[in-house]
Amino acid sequence: METKLEVCIDNLAGLEACMQGKADRIELCSSLVQGGLTPETYLMRHALNAAIPMRMMVRPKSGNFHYSSRDLKQMKGDIDMARSFGFEGVVFGATLVNGTIDQAFLEQLVTYAFGLKKTLHRAIDTVTDPVGAVNIAINLGFDCILSSGGFDTANEGLFVLKEMHSRALGKIEIMPGSGVNPENAQKIAKNSNFNWLHSSCSSLLENSPFTDANKIISIKNEINY
Repeated sequence: METKLEVCIDNLAGLEACMQGKADRIELCSSLVQGGLTPETYLMRHALNAAIPMRMMVRPKSGNFHYSSRDLKQMKGDIDMARSFGFEGVVFGATLVNGTIDQAFLEQLVTYAFGLKKTLHRAIDTVTDPVGAVNIAINLGFDCILSSGGFDTANEGLFVLKEMHSRALGKIEIMPGSGVNPENAQKIAKNSNFNWLHSSCSSLLENSPFTDANKIISIKNEINY
């Protein structure tokens, strides 16, 4: 089975790079330096021209993933925005201070996001039991989990990602992300025959990261040699 590549971007140059590199899916964000926040409206508008499946980040603030009722209202508004632009899905997550998934909060968001595909993002990497959280994500109604296995990079967390993949039983996609590059993409993809990988595909230009179309192409070539 072909492994596909999702690329996270936060600007128009990234959108163009994804089109040139033929990314299989885009995670649309703002402020990737803060781990990705809800994208700006101008970027959503331009994304309509990309002809690439889009999942929109729904994250109203940087830092932890503990949210209030005010945050819930804002996130529902962001989901409305994703739906109005016709994106295929949304990306969100929430945790409690005790190191577990905030099931009650996420249930409200999942229910509100009816008709959209849903990725549980790397909030899962901050909980004490990411493998056990796979079952929670399945029961809540997510179709994909973006994770590094609880480590800084997916390459470091491969053994946990493998356990998560086994626990998923084909009911949910486990998508390794963080630090995925042309040098390690094949190793990560083939470890458990992951169907999806996630990367920023970034390079440095004048000390600022930018999405590199050549990296997108290189990773796709590596994982589908």
